[in-house]
Amino acid sequence: MEENRIVLCGANSYEQKYYFNDRFDGIPQSIKDELHIICVLFTEEVGGIFTVVFEEDGTVSLETNFADDDFLYDEISSGLMVSKIRGSRQELFESLSLYYRIFVLHEKPDLEEDYGGKKHDTCN
Repeated sequence: MEENRIVLCGANSYEQKYYFNDRFDGIPQSIKDELHIICVLFTEEVGGIFTVVFEEDGTVSLETNFADDDFLYDEISSGLMVSKIRGSRQELFESLSLYYRIFVLHEKPDLEEDYGGKKHDTCN
């Protein structure tokens, strides 16, 4: 299953670099900017490497890794920060998941299921 995962973006505090996967250039610039900020702020605050990954089914995972010799990396702060980001940006990650399922997996969206919307009968 590991090979079917695709990195969307990430930041590396060791190299002070940000990466965005060109395969997803169709994502609106405002979303790209928000992801950039999330990734860079995470690595500035906690350190290590932070990535946003699409799982095989389209769900979005937030991952953090660190070098074995990085004694300043705080795993507890890392976990808390991931939870905070996931909670505060839940709508963003749900939208990215929907984007992936539609444009990469070519699924037809069920808006009622995805967003809890109501289907409306049309009058003829």
